[in-house]
Amino acid sequence: MNKVFIIAEAGVNHNGDVKLAKKIIDSAKEAGADAIKFQSFITENLVTKDAMKANYQQITTGNTETQFEMLKRLELSANDQIELLKYANNKKIKFLSTPFDLDSVDLLNNLKLDIFKISSGDITNYPLLSKIGSLNKKIIISTGMCNLDEVKDALNILIKSGTKKDNITVLQCNTDYPTEYKDVNLRAMLTIKEEFNVKVGLSDHTPGIEISLAAVGMGAEVIEKHFTLDKNM
Repeated sequence: MNKVFIIAEAGVNHNGDVKLAKKIIDSAKEAGADAIKFQSFITENLVTKDAMKANYQQITTGNTETQFEMLKRLELSANDQIELLKYANNKKIKFLSTPFDLDSVDLLNNLKLDIFKISSGDITNYPLLSKIGSLNKKIIISTGMCNLDEVKDALNILIKSGTKKDNITVLQCNTDYPTEYKDVNLRAMLTIKEEFNVKVGLSDHTPGIEISLAAVGMGAEVIEKHFTLDKNM
């Protein structure tokens, strides 16, 4: 009952390849993770066609394509996600995905996911929060680059939309890949817990496991950790 919930955050590390995504699911299960998490988005709903990639994306994948082109290459279709959900269920690991647009919320709801993850970038996306909140699911929400007022507003929207406060877990998060140890500030997780009386955890972008272990010692109930088969991919 008191086990920490461990999420292997695969994101788009499948490179748009369902076979590779299945290998990532296998590896996450072997590693002992409770859940494997991908990303759900329709590129046309997310970015303009001439949007540039973020600096860290340009460093890792070059600057010869736009963000639209990159995301389109990494986008999983509805059928892809249905296939991966069934595969994860057979492997007895929970399938999760972060929706980045309203249509993707509908898709994941139709797939009967009981946990919704909300990214840091959408903590001020009030239409998305309202829609997810109205589903009365369990919600895990990250807080990278946020201040306390933004966290407060997001929680208020989720709760007013219909989600019980007890079903929300707030993750301390640094929007830096990778995060340097000096920038982690784990005490922010405790501030969030004390300020809002919610369950808390950590979305850990540091290279090692030490910060996750420290977070658990400080009361984290959820740990999310980026997960890939090969950092050179």
